[in-house]
Amino acid sequence: MTGSFTVGLVQMTSGRDLAPNIEAASALIREARAQGADFVLTPETTTMMEPRRKLALEKARPEAEHEGVAAFAALAAELELWLLIGSMTVGLDDEKAANRSFLFDPAGRIAVRYDKIHMFDVEIPDGQSYRESSTYQAGSAAVTAALPWGTLGLSVCYDLRFPQLYRSLAQAGADFLTVPAAFTRFTGQAHWHVLLRARAIETGCFVFAPAQCGEHAEGRRTYGHSLVVAPWGEVLADGGEAPGVVTAEVELARIAEARRMVPALGHDRRFEAPAAAVRLREAGE
Repeated sequence: MTGSFTVGLVQMTSGRDLAPNIEAASALIREARAQGADFVLTPETTTMMEPRRKLALEKARPEAEHEGVAAFAALAAELELWLLIGSMTVGLDDEKAANRSFLFDPAGRIAVRYDKIHMFDVEIPDGQSYRESSTYQAGSAAVTAALPWGTLGLSVCYDLRFPQLYRSLAQAGADFLTVPAAFTRFTGQAHWHVLLRARAIETGCFVFAPAQCGEHAEGRRTYGHSLVVAPWGEVLADGGEAPGVVTAEVELARIAEARRMVPALGHDRRFEAPAAAVRLREAGE
C-alpha cells in the first residue's frame, strides 16, 4: 500500500440544541476541507450534548427525519468529501436512542452506520455520574468500511477501553480506526493519549480520534486533544483544548512497515481462561 491522504479532525464544544451544533460543525468541516483534508471526522455527540435523559429523548430524531443526517449528507456532497460524523443521537423509540456514527461518501450517501457498543455507566471520582445505558441502546456489531485508501474500522469513545474490538477490526482488514469521543476531562488527563497510542501500536493502524472539548451544559467538562496517531504509536497531530481543526498527512506505507516490524496480528494463540474468570462465568456475573 503506497500513497497518502490528508485527514482532518474537528474539535468542538457541542451544546444542547441541534441547529447551532450543526452550524458550528459544518463551519469547522469546511475549514478542514479548505486546509486540504480528504477525509474529515467530527466528535461523538456532534449534534447534541443534552445531559437530561427526558430532554435528550425528546430532542432525538429518527434517522429519516434527522436534521443532522440531511445537513451533513448535503455538505459531504457539496465538498466532495469523505465525512465521518462521530455520532448523532438517533431516536429509536420513546425509551431509547442510538449513539450512531455515520460515514458519508463524496456523493452524500451513507456508506455505513455504527452504533456505539460499550455504554459509559461510570461514577467518576470528580463527582460526575454517567448512565449512558439509560438513554442509549447499545450496538451489537463491529463495522468496517472501504475508503479509497484502505479499510476503516469504526468505534466511539468508551469503546476505546475494550481492545478486543480493535483487534477484531484490524484482523478483519482495518487500516484506520476511528475513535470520536466526548472523554471527560478527569479520565482524559489520565488515559486518553496512552489508550489511543496503545490501540495504534497493538493493531498497526492509524487512529483518528476527534474530540469534544471545554465546558458543556450543567458543568460537564470534556478533555479535547483530538489526536491522529501513527501505527508505530507516534502522535502526528494534537488538537489541544480549544475548538478548531487539526490535519495530518497519512502515509499508507507506514501501516505495512509497523506490521512488518512487529507482526502481532498474526500471532494469536488459543488459551484457557484463568480459573477465576471461569468461576465468574459460572456464577452468571
